[in-house]
Amino acid sequence: MKLYAPSTIREIRDRFGFRFSKSLGQNFLTDKNIIDQILEGSGITGDDLVIEIGPGIGVITREAAQVAHKVIAIEIDTNLIPILNWTLGDLENVEIVNQDVLKTQLNDLIAKESFPGVVRVVGNLPYYITTPIIMKLLEDQVPAASITVMMQKEVADRLTAKPGTKDFGAISLMVEYFAEAKEIVKVPRTVFVPQPNVDSTVLRLDIRDEKPVKVEDEEFLFKVIKAGFGQRRKTLSNALSVLKGYDKATILRCLEEAGIDPVRRGETLSLEEYARLSDVLRSAI
Repeated sequence: MKLYAPSTIREIRDRFGFRFSKSLGQNFLTDKNIIDQILEGSGITGDDLVIEIGPGIGVITREAAQVAHKVIAIEIDTNLIPILNWTLGDLENVEIVNQDVLKTQLNDLIAKESFPGVVRVVGNLPYYITTPIIMKLLEDQVPAASITVMMQKEVADRLTAKPGTKDFGAISLMVEYFAEAKEIVKVPRTVFVPQPNVDSTVLRLDIRDEKPVKVEDEEFLFKVIKAGFGQRRKTLSNALSVLKGYDKATILRCLEEAGIDPVRRGETLSLEEYARLSDVLRSAI
């Protein structure tokens, strides 16, 4: 059964009375070439445990299961569970978990498994919660070697943006801190059923063994970064005033000590500059 074929999707819809949920961002991939590029780009081997987020009807799940040691597919939509049981029921190395990934203890889920390779995360992320899912995976430090996910093109642009560009934001720095990002393939809106209003991009985030900067307090670094981008039109000296316990004079002194002009805006700073600034601020009070 070719799960990516539009005719198969129509058959499933009719057989199960399934209706696509716009609120859950359900758009199913119909291009085998792109599916192959996603799987090849993810680097999955026969020793690996794959965590798939949002399997839909199992299009990528089925292909991944042909390669991986095991696939754990996490699907929030209860209406898709009987469909997944039907499309994937013959595969012994697939486990379907009916949960919200944002509420799932992924580290506990992985700890229960025995496999000779590494963990790799794959998924076609709902556009409206792409950033929260990415941040959960990174901040929870899920023990994955890589995260290969499809997302709205504009989100991918933000994740990979460089300082001083219009797309550069806190999420750009967070991704840079935890991973190296690589574009796998651009995906036009025309290869989905139903067709979304946006194009997509598949990114692979290779989780770093060693962070690119060293800081005294990782959590505080993230607070400083978020403060720096909290009000983009403000100068850095004003934007950082939201940090509790820091008055204007202290902020100005710390910026000077870190070698950063106080009139710069947060979106112009590199990760190295934020790391230096966070350590200076942390030691100031």
